Amino acid sequence: MTKVAVELGPVQETLLIPLLGRAVETQKRNGLIQDEKAVKIVESLDYDFSKWENSKALTGATLRTRMFDQDVQAFLSKNPTGTIVEIGCGLNTRFERLDNGQAYWFDLDLPDTLALRRQFFQDQPRRTMIAASVLETDWMETVAATGGPWCFISEAVIIYLDAVQAKQAITQIAKRFPGAWLLTDTTAQAMVDSQSTHDAMRYLPQESWFRWACNDPHELETWGANLRLVQSRTFLDADPDLMKQAPRQIRFLARWAPWLIRGKLKGYRLNQFLIEP
Repeated sequence: MTKVAVELGPVQETLLIPLLGRAVETQKRNGLIQDEKAVKIVESLDYDFSKWENSKALTGATLRTRMFDQDVQAFLSKNPTGTIVEIGCGLNTRFERLDNGQAYWFDLDLPDTLALRRQFFQDQPRRTMIAASVLETDWMETVAATGGPWCFISEAVIIYLDAVQAKQAITQIAKRFPGAWLLTDTTAQAMVDSQSTHDAMRYLPQESWFRWACNDPHELETWGANLRLVQSRTFLDADPDLMKQAPRQIRFLARWAPWLIRGKLKGYRLNQFLIEP
C-alpha cells in the first residue's frame, strides 16, 4: 500500500500527537476513546511515530479530547441546530464522534493541513473544510451565514500562537460572534518554559513548541471582548466515568495522592468562555 506523505509546517506537525493518542487508546481493551478512523489514518501515513511510542502525553491528549467532547455535547444538547467551528482541526474526528444529524460543522486549518486532511475527509452538506488561519477574518462570513448559535473549539491550537496573536485571534472571534461559546486550553508560563523535558514536545524542534503563556484564564475577561469564564478544569477535574478509563497510575494518584500531581497539572487548563452579547 502506498502511504500518504506528511508535508506539514513545524507547528502543524503537532497534530500527529493527538491523532496517535486516539489510535493507541482505541486499540486498548478499555481505552479512553473508540476512534477506528484514527487507527486507519495512522496506518496510512508515511511518518515515523516511534518517537512517541511510550509517551504519557498520548493519554493526556486523548483525555483532553474527551473532556472537550463533553463540552461540545453540552452545547449541542442546548443548541441541536447550532454551529460547531473546529479551530485548527488537524486530523480530528469530532464530527464522526459527536454529530447529531442537525448541527453545522466547520473544520478550519492552514492550507497544508487541509491538503492532508482532504486525503481522509470530505465536505458534506452540513460539514465544510475551510483553509485559513484563525488570525484571518474572511472565513468568519461563511461561519456567520449559518445564523448560529456557535461553539468555537481551540484544542491545542491557539496556545501555539504568541501572546499578541492569541489575543488577536480570540478577541476578533468574540467581537464577531456575540453569544457564542469558546472552548480553549491555556498553558501557564512554567509549562511553556519546560517543553524541553516534555515527553512529546521534546522530540520536535522549538519552532513546534507552544508559545502563549496564560497563568490565569480569568485574564481573558480583562481583554474588553465580553468574555466570561464559565468553567475551567484540569485533568484532575475529569468526570469519574473518564477517570475509570484512565491508566491505573493516573487513577491511583488522582484518588489517593492528588497533591503529588496537582502542581504539574494546574498550569494546564481546559476553559469554557461565554461571549456575552
